[in-house]
Amino acid sequence: MSAALPVSPNSRNELLALRSDLKTQQAAIEASFLLHKNPARLLKNQTQLIDKLLKTVWLQANIHVGCGLIAVGGYGRGELFPYSDIDLLILLPEQFPEGENLKIEALIGLLWDIGLNVGHSVRTQHECLTEASNDVTVQTNLLEARYLAGSKAQYNAFLSAVNGQMHPAEFFTAKFKEQDIRHAKFNDTAYNLEPNIKESPGGLRDLHMILWLAQSQGLGKSWLDLAKNQLISGPELRQIKRHQRNLQTLRIRLHYLAKRREDRLLFDFQNELAADLGFVTNPRKRASEQLMQSYYRSVKYISLINEILVKTLESTLTKTAANITPISDNFEAHNQWLQAKNARILQQQPTAVLECFLLLQQHPELEGMGANLIRQLQRVKKLVNREFRELNDNKSLFINILSQSKGVNHSLRRMNRYGILGQYIPAFGKIVGQMQHDLFHVYTVDEHILNVLANLRRFAKPELKHEFPLCSQLFSAFEKPYLLYLAALFHDIAKGRGGDHSTLGTHDAKRFCKLHGLPREDAQLVAWLVEQHLKMSSTAQKSDLSDANVITQFAQLVKTETRLNALYLLTVADIRGTSPAVWNAWKARLLENLFYATKRVLNDESFNAQQTADIRQQEAADKLNKYGLSAQSYRLLWGMLGIAYFTRYESDEIAWQSRLLTPHAQSDKPIVRARLSPNGDGIQVMIYSKDQDDLFARICNFFDRMAYSIVEAKIYTTLHGYALNSFSVLDQSGKSVSYSGLLKFIENELTEKIISPSIEAPLEGRISRQVKHTLFSTQINIYVEQKNLQHTIHHTIEIVTGDRPGLLAKVAFIFLQLGIDLHNAKINTLGNRAEDSFLVSGKQGATLSNTQLAILEEELLRL
Repeated sequence: MSAALPVSPNSRNELLALRSDLKTQQAAIEASFLLHKNPARLLKNQTQLIDKLLKTVWLQANIHVGCGLIAVGGYGRGELFPYSDIDLLILLPEQFPEGENLKIEALIGLLWDIGLNVGHSVRTQHECLTEASNDVTVQTNLLEARYLAGSKAQYNAFLSAVNGQMHPAEFFTAKFKEQDIRHAKFNDTAYNLEPNIKESPGGLRDLHMILWLAQSQGLGKSWLDLAKNQLISGPELRQIKRHQRNLQTLRIRLHYLAKRREDRLLFDFQNELAADLGFVTNPRKRASEQLMQSYYRSVKYISLINEILVKTLESTLTKTAANITPISDNFEAHNQWLQAKNARILQQQPTAVLECFLLLQQHPELEGMGANLIRQLQRVKKLVNREFRELNDNKSLFINILSQSKGVNHSLRRMNRYGILGQYIPAFGKIVGQMQHDLFHVYTVDEHILNVLANLRRFAKPELKHEFPLCSQLFSAFEKPYLLYLAALFHDIAKGRGGDHSTLGTHDAKRFCKLHGLPREDAQLVAWLVEQHLKMSSTAQKSDLSDANVITQFAQLVKTETRLNALYLLTVADIRGTSPAVWNAWKARLLENLFYATKRVLNDESFNAQQTADIRQQEAADKLNKYGLSAQSYRLLWGMLGIAYFTRYESDEIAWQSRLLTPHAQSDKPIVRARLSPNGDGIQVMIYSKDQDDLFARICNFFDRMAYSIVEAKIYTTLHGYALNSFSVLDQSGKSVSYSGLLKFIENELTEKIISPSIEAPLEGRISRQVKHTLFSTQINIYVEQKNLQHTIHHTIEIVTGDRPGLLAKVAFIFLQLGIDLHNAKINTLGNRAEDSFLVSGKQGATLSNTQLAILEEELLRL
């Protein structure tokens, strides 16, 4: 840091010397940080280094004496991260010689040549004030102005003008709106798996927000100033600095790892960052999961202190006395914010801790909790202990909160945000901020659980019944919705403990229900839902729903219609709560089909193959008759298909395929037809061709190269040796296309691929960053399946692995090479995780030997 900088940057040698010296000193700062791990010192040293360099270059540039060089933004604040932009304002006098512009342009060019990432503006004071009045971001930037070089008088006048233009109330409104918009970009959650350390909710920007508002009101520019002005307490000051230091350390290390300005905690860096910070993988949590939990706990506190101080600073703008309205014996409303009647009420009567959440549900006119009440909750939350949980009044209050007709989701989110939910349910406290490295959950465990509960609450709102009509209907008839909320709270609560989280969570749910005195039948339902919460999803997406045995076995598991309704509601809410991208119309249809089929069995309606085939044939015939097709023509085709076809395909598909194939039952050329899926998402493609061993591989290859995701494949061989297959595919690119042209392209090009004498090798595409950096082992499960209709034994092969381009085609090629026949495929993509299921046999339906199965498993594990 002490080396002198060259003073005459007029030659190439001097420029190179400047660059070299800058790199040397930056390397020394990095080495010092890695040794001492002091982020505040690094930010200070970075700022001082650039200050010194800029002052030297400014002097040598001989800029007009009336100009000033001013640091703004983060650099002006004195927080310059390793690869952050250096924000500069070159302040011009109102009367500025035109020829001087060339000197300024040369100066900026020189700064870039030296190796500085400069973000600059060149303005007069009047232009600055005009821009600031139109854009609160510019106004905020100028609020952090710091003098570097040039005219000090010009700077002082500028500073006075900027401060004079500040209107604290207007500034507050604009910044609060700006923060809301910024948070919305991240779905209003701090708990995404790749958060932005600077911009995400609870990030460094939320701390800056507080200081900007305080500065605008003349209450200080630093945390120490806020403590002196009694806006924050001593413990709060220490907590803020601790969590700020954590985020600053992460951001600095992230910059050094990426060797660029990178503020996102991408999967690419999480493992290396965790190792650098000393986190070590243990049997329960990976090092990266421990790193991210530390991050999430910091942003949780920062979000909390942001809420407290934003409310506090808003109240300082109000000059009139608060409008106070009594709410209960312990609480009152101050300008629509709930407050305790005295500061010690929560300590003297701990039951009031839960009462305040219930009151917000019962008084929707209230906007939330006031800053003082939130602070009081932080001081007393440790009183929510075992003794607290065992008091009947508190147990009754918690169940009452869950039983309210409105505000359940908001109350539980508040309880989590303020640290009360994890105290009341200790098992929940352990999963706060816990990451899920399963390739399809995009939220932490606690955020996912609350998303599931929010989805259940959506089913309760009549104005939203169009979203999920069946869920809305079932929910409105469900006698005790709070049992569903309890199941949602406990369904993933045992994640990260090792072992089966469903089983461990069931034990937690049973203890909770017993402690709270729930009736035996209700407690059993909650525990059963937690234990079986994955069963309906896995059955619908992995099993052959046309198989009567599958439906019968599922009905035997469910036993009652109440359980079926509850499990269906929880399953839909759970899938939708994992990721915005996981739910689609195909999954919705599968779950509905399983729901209705199971309901028929529970109501003693028979579910045998012949009856199902008869019903579907009649429904299809009714549709075909509208097209003028004679029964004789399509029944001739049906005779070639076999009874299994009518249990595999639904009546709409049967009618569509029969209409297309009746004239071409013995076609020598493949027939490929595509349509928009009648059930919602995607495209449905029918392939009818003389059966050939490599047909499935060719089809998968084709859709892989189109970048389409196959979500379902129905594989069927007719009695006369033709393949009649149906594929449901989704476009993952999100591009706008002409569907008429796309459908025609699929029909023509796929036909050509099927009849081509050669077959292309599987696509080797780019693996997603999450799959690449997540330690996820491929899992292969093999089950014996007795197929009653054919009286043969087949095997179901389940593959769980990271999704990637060409995956399905590679599986198809393995089947082809090993002489394995495919009878059905259920393709299930959950985010970046593939959970695919295949019903297979040897050639001509022969049962696969143990040796063949072992070879198959070995090949699949190499994927």
